[in-house]
Amino acid sequence: MKAVQISTPGKLEVVEIEQPALKAGEVMIHLQYVGFCGSDLNTWRGRNGMAKMPVIPGHEVGAVIEAVGEGVPTDFTPGMTVTVNPYTNCGKCASCRNGRVNACEHNQTLGVQRDGVMCEYAVLPWQKIIPAEGISPRDCALIEPMSVGFHAVDRAQVTDIDVVMVIGCGMVGMGAIVRAALRGATVIALDLDDEKLALAKQMGAAHTVNSKTEDVHARLLEITGGFGPDVIIEAVGSVPTYQMAVNEIAFTGRVACIGYAKDDVSFPTRLFVQKELDIRGSRNAMPSDFRAVIHYMQRGTCPVDELITKVINPEEAQETMEWWDKNPGKVFRLLVKMC
Repeated sequence: MKAVQISTPGKLEVVEIEQPALKAGEVMIHLQYVGFCGSDLNTWRGRNGMAKMPVIPGHEVGAVIEAVGEGVPTDFTPGMTVTVNPYTNCGKCASCRNGRVNACEHNQTLGVQRDGVMCEYAVLPWQKIIPAEGISPRDCALIEPMSVGFHAVDRAQVTDIDVVMVIGCGMVGMGAIVRAALRGATVIALDLDDEKLALAKQMGAAHTVNSKTEDVHARLLEITGGFGPDVIIEAVGSVPTYQMAVNEIAFTGRVACIGYAKDDVSFPTRLFVQKELDIRGSRNAMPSDFRAVIHYMQRGTCPVDELITKVINPEEAQETMEWWDKNPGKVFRLLVKMC
């Protein structure tokens, strides 16, 4: 069967691989749409230290069930539209013991530490298959990245009395904006791109700040009455945005960090103590976050068409990745149509 593979840094190609066999307790899915993630771009660039090589990317999934193995619950049926929880959990590490399986010490995400599902068919344990009734296979490919943003809002314990700033209006940041707004918080979206900020308004942001053209500190004091945001969610992964989060957060505020900064970040640690900050990592997503995204998308209010930058065929993957590399700020999601 056909698959897309990152064979070496800078090279994406279509390859033929063997179709997997279905076993007891497993579900075979027919992939319809698979998204390219920012981690895939970094793998292609040769900058993703967690990724094996060569690797088949793909963990943002829209699929239909092709067949079910023996012992799979009867509510999984052929033809059902589904997405996938792409993370593994060992069940034995401290994270798993504490019920936070999303942060498993030995996690292997599809398309990163193990081959993903940018292919025609895949077989997975039934527990990793997530039904998404009423959502098209194309739009199902948006669920996983949005769930990562939803999880960060949960980690930050956002409530309706909070002012929440989300740094970075990519797909994950948009998920954080949606979830914070659904919880009744006042949301500030910060980005360098006015088009992304306009879409952030559609998705629930009450205020927008362009950090390229505006004085961020002054604007935040204006919006928050001089206090600063109660919660800041860092969804970029850069030294300046990490530093911004600690500098701009209100006293006794909460910072949730999603992005991986490529370089070490220096902080004036007095701010940690003087502000009595809660600084929390946020990794992947929990099953409850997937359910929450699906519930949101089933409402029909998500501007899905605006979130999908391009839909391509597998043969266009290399050309598209080269374009994305040159225009990283102009992409929400790139989907590969696998059938």
